[in-house]
Amino acid sequence: MNIQTTKLEGVLLIEVEVHQDHRGFFMESYNKHKFEAAGIIYNFIQDNHSLSVEAGTLRGLHYQLDPKAQTKLVRVVAGSIYDVVVDLRKSSPTLGQWIGVILSEANKRQLLVPKGFAHGFCTIESNTQVFYKVDEYYSPEHDRGIFWNDDDLAIDWPVRTPILSDKDNKHPKLTEAELLFG
Repeated sequence: MNIQTTKLEGVLLIEVEVHQDHRGFFMESYNKHKFEAAGIIYNFIQDNHSLSVEAGTLRGLHYQLDPKAQTKLVRVVAGSIYDVVVDLRKSSPTLGQWIGVILSEANKRQLLVPKGFAHGFCTIESNTQVFYKVDEYYSPEHDRGIFWNDDDLAIDWPVRTPILSDKDNKHPKLTEAELLFG
C-alpha cells in the first residue's frame, strides 16, 4: 500500500496493490488489518454509493458536526471526479485551506477525509459512481455544508456552472458556517 500525505494533516491519498492480467484486475480496496498496520485506524460502520449521471455534477461541500462528525474513505468505482477537502478545524494552521485530487476508476486511488474537514466532488465523466465508507451514521440534525463557490476558498473546480442540488446551492460561506471542531 502506498500512502501519500497532503498539506492538510490527516488527509491521505491511498493506493492499494492492484493485480492485473489479461482478464482484468483484482484489488483489496479495504483490508482492516493492512490499514491498521499503516496507522489508519477507524471503525467504518456504513458504506455509501452515489451515481452522478451527468459530467459536471457537483456534490458538496459537506460535513457533520460533532458528535456525529464522519471520517470518510472515498473511491471511484466508475468514471472520475475532482475530489476536494477543506480544513474546518478552528485551531488548525491550515483552516480554510483545501486540496483537490483526481480519483478515478482508472487510477483506483482512495482519499481518507478525517473528521473536521468538509468534502465535495465534481464529476469529470458521465455515469460516475463514488463509493465511500464512513465511521459515523448520517445525522440530518448534524448535517452542514459550505458554499461550493466561496470566493474566500477560491477552489479551482473543473466547471464554472455545475449541476447542483438545491441544498448544495444554498450552503453558507465558510465565514458564516457553523464550525465546532477543535
